[in-house]
Amino acid sequence: MTSPFQDILECQGVLILDGGLATSLEKRGHSLDAYLWSAKMLIDSPEEISAVHHAFLRAGADCITTASYQASYKGFSRFGFDEAGTDELLIRSVTLALDAVNDFWSDVARPSSRIRPLVAASIGPYGAYLADGSEYDGRYGIADQDLIDFHKRRFGLLVASEADLVVCETIPSMDETRVLLDLFDATPNARGWISFSCRDGGHLSDGSPIEAVVDLCEHIEGLVGVGVNCTAPQFVNELITRIQPRTERAVIVYPNSGESWDAKNKKWAGTNSEESWVEMAEMWYRAGARGVGGCCRIGPEVINQVRSQIIPI
Repeated sequence: MTSPFQDILECQGVLILDGGLATSLEKRGHSLDAYLWSAKMLIDSPEEISAVHHAFLRAGADCITTASYQASYKGFSRFGFDEAGTDELLIRSVTLALDAVNDFWSDVARPSSRIRPLVAASIGPYGAYLADGSEYDGRYGIADQDLIDFHKRRFGLLVASEADLVVCETIPSMDETRVLLDLFDATPNARGWISFSCRDGGHLSDGSPIEAVVDLCEHIEGLVGVGVNCTAPQFVNELITRIQPRTERAVIVYPNSGESWDAKNKKWAGTNSEESWVEMAEMWYRAGARGVGGCCRIGPEVINQVRSQIIPI
């Protein structure tokens, strides 16, 4: 029996992902809290999260990710939420995405060629909770047990939710990779992908060779994909050529716009060209990526262009 993820790949050859949820919310005029980022909107304005989900679905995304990337028990405790309260907010993130898919799928105006989109429950790295940019270097200075304690409850809750997949995103280090893969291995029915933040065309942010972490993934039954995200787009093609020969799983890529995040001053630096980004996305698909989308600063209009280029009507 095939999974909905495999069904989409078999039908159209590629899964079009969404783009940056948090930066799309910022573009709508929201100032996001540094410690919770888009997860703060689960408390304040869940309808705005829903609006962005709808925008990406209309743009052509086959999979939308939940607003749980920076949602953690430690993070929400700063705002007075206990574990049960945080559980409710994590489940809310899944419900918002599922409701958006249901609304889109019941809309008679949706293209008849579309396949029912998926919901991926997002699990960000420990560095996202720190909110100091350390998801881009992996230098946490903590023990593996601390990482296990941080991730375990959230991972299990989201696996048990109604999300189609769980996705561990922007993972910067070998140590955190091992912890998350052990959770995949130990959690019944866990299905999803893991994607890494990379500093160049061959290494994770902590300097680990991409080949080494891909090799770690190969014995994990629940992984349907492996790839990179929130990485500069100019590195992605080389990363694909390094990943693909070492895995039978789908290669998933969703880099950022090419701008860089200044964690100290809390702002984006650099420039990007949407036109060249879309051209690169088509190149990633031709190089072997079977999940293609965007991360920070990639909005619905770019995802729409990517789908038009890769899956012509």
